[in-house]
Amino acid sequence: MGIFGRKNTSSAVATAPRPVDPALAALTGDYTIDAAHSSIGFTVRHAMVTNVRGSFGEHEGTLTLNGSDPSASSAAIDVRIASVDTGIGDRDNHLRSGDFFDAERFPLMTFRSTEAAHLGGDTYRITGDLTIKDVTKPLSIDLEFNGAATDPYGNERVGFEGSAEILRSEWGLTWNAALETGGVMVSDKVKLNFDISAIKNAA
Repeated sequence: MGIFGRKNTSSAVATAPRPVDPALAALTGDYTIDAAHSSIGFTVRHAMVTNVRGSFGEHEGTLTLNGSDPSASSAAIDVRIASVDTGIGDRDNHLRSGDFFDAERFPLMTFRSTEAAHLGGDTYRITGDLTIKDVTKPLSIDLEFNGAATDPYGNERVGFEGSAEILRSEWGLTWNAALETGGVMVSDKVKLNFDISAIKNAA
């Protein structure tokens, strides 16, 4: 079953429209991300020897799924930077400071999709604009569609999980400290992790 389809931008090639999968068409609609059952996190190398994992406890977003024209599907996510949590208060405060996110001046990290593509099976790639602080750059996120279900409360849900890698320096997050043994305290490369459950809005 496909959610996000590849958009054909060539007007020179005409193809017959594919039959719409009834199960896919039934998913068409607007969805709200259920923050209580979703997570947005990150993994970054620390001191060249281990990984630090963290997450953002406060986030919200919407999905628009179009089963008849999957390439018209879209996503928008807002993440509150002050909600960062790595399990150590002093480190979290450092991340909120001007050395890193400067959460007081730039309280939100945002993602707005611009296109989506089906990579095969249940794997998709959604591309959009990621804004951190005052820098906006394109980001592609590889996603796996985990399926759709109606929960015990009658909510129609869809689920996705995915990841992407960024170089934090490209978004102005450049703080670091040199190690006596060589290398740096915090790697430039950061892996972003997404586990999303979204509820279909009432018609």
